[in-house]
Amino acid sequence: MSRTPPRLLVLMGSGETSPSMVTVHREVAARLGGGPRAVLLDTPYGFEENAADISRRTLDYFAQRVQLSVEVVRFPGPLAAEPAERSVQPSPAALARLRAATYVFAGPGSPSYALSVWRDSPVPEALVTKLVEGGAVVFASAAALTLGAHSLPVYEIYKVGHPVHWLPGLDVLASLGLPPDGAVIPHFDNMEGGTHDTRFCYMGERRLGELEALLPGNGWILGVDEHTALVVDVAAAEGVVTGRGGVTVRHRGQARRFDAGTRLPLAVLAEAAHRPAGAVEGTGSAAPGGAPTGVADDLRTSESGSAPPAAGRARSPLLAEVSRLERAFEGAVAGRRADEAVAAILELDRVILDWSADTLQSDEPERARAVLHALVHRLGETAAIGLRDPRETLRPIVEALIAVRADLRASRLWEAADRLRAGMAAAGIELRDTPEGPVWVAKPPQTSR
Repeated sequence: MSRTPPRLLVLMGSGETSPSMVTVHREVAARLGGGPRAVLLDTPYGFEENAADISRRTLDYFAQRVQLSVEVVRFPGPLAAEPAERSVQPSPAALARLRAATYVFAGPGSPSYALSVWRDSPVPEALVTKLVEGGAVVFASAAALTLGAHSLPVYEIYKVGHPVHWLPGLDVLASLGLPPDGAVIPHFDNMEGGTHDTRFCYMGERRLGELEALLPGNGWILGVDEHTALVVDVAAAEGVVTGRGGVTVRHRGQARRFDAGTRLPLAVLAEAAHRPAGAVEGTGSAAPGGAPTGVADDLRTSESGSAPPAAGRARSPLLAEVSRLERAFEGAVAGRRADEAVAAILELDRVILDWSADTLQSDEPERARAVLHALVHRLGETAAIGLRDPRETLRPIVEALIAVRADLRASRLWEAADRLRAGMAAAGIELRDTPEGPVWVAKPPQTSR
């Protein structure tokens, strides 16, 4: 009897080519078995001048981190970076590679551009076929935005200033049996704005409310936090939330959150999409570690919409690692542990290298490198001063002087002994006589004013 291929839909909020999602990619590929044939759809970024570089970095990430060989399937569209590749319809060869693939990945770029190329092409049908007949569709960031019945034109609203509006999406969610009129929003807990609200894929609460008002009456939103994935087993009608954050189902301002580690039956997800306001009900399930979990216990209901991210949380796993290693370096310097200070710098360099394949365009890698450069500079400064405890350097001569002073005192040469003690104090060595014997403390030398 032939084994039924797994049918998997994976939605990633961000970090699709970062260390945070390596385990998800590996586990999905392992479930497909037999060395899955994997393809990268380059359409979302196919119009960018550095499209070839993004593809190269993505392929390197999968080869080196995931141990998965990936082939680029080019559907570049009419605005492709290379004029020779501009077309209205995908080539037969590209479609053949897409249909033969068992692992289909797409990520960063423009959801609006991707939709303009994919919507009236055979691509949506090919994706749904994977979820019906077997295979994995792994869509992240911009690509994930295309999978609902409605799609958010992020850049047009956030960067260009167009009025809030929706675009027709690919509606791949419908193949899961979920309620109609859904929209996928990645980067749901984004915090890049600092002084202004950039949650909900840079829309913020005000604009998200306006967008919700434009949805049909049953319209709902599936939000996926950054560096978080919802892995849906279509055959089992169940998803698992994994990663740093959680998944939020929002309907008319009412939000229900499922934290990482939650097993999420699709029936519960569908109920959350259209539940009565304030309802917090669900069936029991088991978390990945086997510990029983009530779905209701994993839900967070908000009458005013999704709550802001927890105060003080790092913007990303990369910056969290940078902060941790910076603290380790400072602690090592304060404790005069040169080997640990060097180890912190080397580990930070490795972390930056691990994140170098990430195709997300942000200032975080530059910030990490700035911290690395600052730590190297600090190490140079401490090397000039010396990390060694001055007591260890001074101990032989100080103990010899203490012995000389003891001899002077034994010979009742009190004046000479006092001059020796005063000279040591002027050099920064404070000598204290105790019942247990003399003790000394190294202090900065006295300076004349």
